[in-house]
Amino acid sequence: MLDQDNFTEARDIGADLRAAIAAGDAERIAALLDPLPYSEALREFLALPPEARDDVLKLVPVELAADLIEEAPYEMAAELVERLEPERAAEILEELDSDVQADVIGEMDAEDAEAVLSEMDAEDAADVRRLAAYEDDTAGGLMMTEVFQFSDKDTVGKVLRALASDDEDFERYRGQHPYIVDDAGVPVGVVSLRGLLTAKRSSNLTEIMVTPLTVPVDMPLEKLEDIFNDYPFLGVPVVDADGLLVGVISRSAVADAVLERSESESLKRQGVVGDELRSMPTWLRSRRRFAWLSANIVLNIVAASVISAYEDTLSAVIALAVFLPMVSDMSGCSGNQAVGVTMRELSLGLVRPMDAFRVWLKEISVGVINGIALGVLIGVVAWVWKGNPALGLVIGAALALNTMLAVSIGGVVPLLLKRLGQDPAAASGPLLTTVTDMAGFFFVLSFATLMMPWLI
Repeated sequence: MLDQDNFTEARDIGADLRAAIAAGDAERIAALLDPLPYSEALREFLALPPEARDDVLKLVPVELAADLIEEAPYEMAAELVERLEPERAAEILEELDSDVQADVIGEMDAEDAEAVLSEMDAEDAADVRRLAAYEDDTAGGLMMTEVFQFSDKDTVGKVLRALASDDEDFERYRGQHPYIVDDAGVPVGVVSLRGLLTAKRSSNLTEIMVTPLTVPVDMPLEKLEDIFNDYPFLGVPVVDADGLLVGVISRSAVADAVLERSESESLKRQGVVGDELRSMPTWLRSRRRFAWLSANIVLNIVAASVISAYEDTLSAVIALAVFLPMVSDMSGCSGNQAVGVTMRELSLGLVRPMDAFRVWLKEISVGVINGIALGVLIGVVAWVWKGNPALGLVIGAALALNTMLAVSIGGVVPLLLKRLGQDPAAASGPLLTTVTDMAGFFFVLSFATLMMPWLI
């Protein structure tokens, strides 16, 4: 929690920033934002009205504007860039690494993106177009095209001179080892920094290089994650179908992609679509959430219709109302566990839609054990609490069966949705909730109807 001094300081920065923007004081704006940590600067920036944000990006040095764009989620970054004149937007994007450029351009409308690309350096624009064409969660979509590379005819001295130069372009290599390519552009070796420092300056790079591990542009994120888990590399060269060096993928890029995917799936399961931030337009956020919530109304009406069909039973045995939400909620928890495991195995590439039957067998074995155990537990509770063993039998049997059904759905449905080309992270949760609620109500009320003489 912020103490009073920190709160006052944060409030003062916001007020000073707004005053500087109103005065068009570019130096003051930069002086306020530049010393702040990136996250703090972005927080102050996004707290501004949209028009004020536009002014900041137009007024501050292009390097600071690029830092703000890079720190923002890609959807927000794209919106910020789209609001700028193409010339200014191109200046800002050219300060970013190629992989970030491609991510931002990929989120923009095609017309706006092309307007910005036409203002960029032709070679940089070509790299961005190429990167934007790759799938996001592949080596091609995550790599950067800036590569610290040398010819197999170069010497150690040339590399050392490049390292010692003050060329700002070398800042983009992010600690890459020098990669060695032949005349055709095929990577043939990689040189360690220790090897460079201990070798003679006149030595050819081929004398100290080792064969590099390369990955194809279409390698999925799961396999990239495995590679960086197995090897201590900071980066790995990426090659195209012809074996030519086209980029480098860093350990940090893979780690960020894994984290982003995990966060995205978690948000989708909760009905949050896209990179929603509270600084986004209210109507946009409302429309996205409403689409999810309105669909859930329909699903809940379907589940409630089961209760309506058994109103007489529920009126006769009012104690059932106490246990209905318990049965549906506990079964839903079991189903969500199964969903979580399937989503994890999907992300790791351990299961595919064709494995649905095998997954079901694994889940139903767990569901039978846990279903019986939970059924006995809640059945005893119902018996002792209400003093009726028949009620305990109804509730226990319903929970046992519903748990088995829930884990079956939770384990298999994400695979079926994947097979149909749907997003399993977004659709599995509502479907599971509706079915477990409807089935739980049905099991409890239908069993109670059959055992009515022993319940009254």
